[in-house]
Amino acid sequence: MAALPPPPAHGGPVVSAALTETNVRVNSDFRGDQIVLYGAVFDPASRPSDVVVIVRGPDQPVRIARKSRIAGVWINSRPVVFQGAPGFYIAASTRPLDDIAHFAVLRRLQAGVDHLAMNAPAEQTTETRYGVRDVVVSSLGADYLDWRNAVVRLKTADHLYDVDEHGVRFVDKGLFRAEIPLPAEAPIGLYQVRILLFQGGQPVAEKDRTLTVEKVGVERGLYLWAHRRPWSYGLAAMAFALAAGWAASSAFRRD
Repeated sequence: MAALPPPPAHGGPVVSAALTETNVRVNSDFRGDQIVLYGAVFDPASRPSDVVVIVRGPDQPVRIARKSRIAGVWINSRPVVFQGAPGFYIAASTRPLDDIAHFAVLRRLQAGVDHLAMNAPAEQTTETRYGVRDVVVSSLGADYLDWRNAVVRLKTADHLYDVDEHGVRFVDKGLFRAEIPLPAEAPIGLYQVRILLFQGGQPVAEKDRTLTVEKVGVERGLYLWAHRRPWSYGLAAMAFALAAGWAASSAFRRD
């Protein structure tokens, strides 16, 4: 484990943290992982502190549609695509976020799934309303929040979004620990880990770390092929499917 730096001789509070694992290797046997973060708070004044750990995976577009019943038939409505939604997101804290900071502070820091900025369809603007900056005003109108909540609900059901109000624990004076569950469905890519120290309802110190989730072995080769040469990958997949179908029909063909 990396050693934590000594407390500062002068100045304000400082937070330091490290991950026990910075590279997660995904293969066909991957069933998820548990990432442990440990850290320390250095404050000469020993003021009451809270720690919030935010882990955000690579952004991915999310395409959703609403089913509507027309003439007795269920059909999908025009799909809505949310750009910039994180593929993975968890906010762990020493206590409930609303007890740590006010709404405007949490919104500015995107701390908690309710405060995540998600770009709805292109026909949108951001305005200041009721004293809150960056309020999304979409062509979806009053339905915007319903669509956004649907994204959060689907991601939460897949264990990709979570808020753990007691996910960070102080294990000793100034020393804290957090455990971040990484599900098997976690997307591949670079994850940003943000550690925030709060005092008096305001963030007073911050530390950033990174986590890489990558495929290895045959899975990595197929993943890179599919993303770097999608046309050839698609043609190869079609050829394989046709060959498998022909082989199956030949094996079960009756004389």
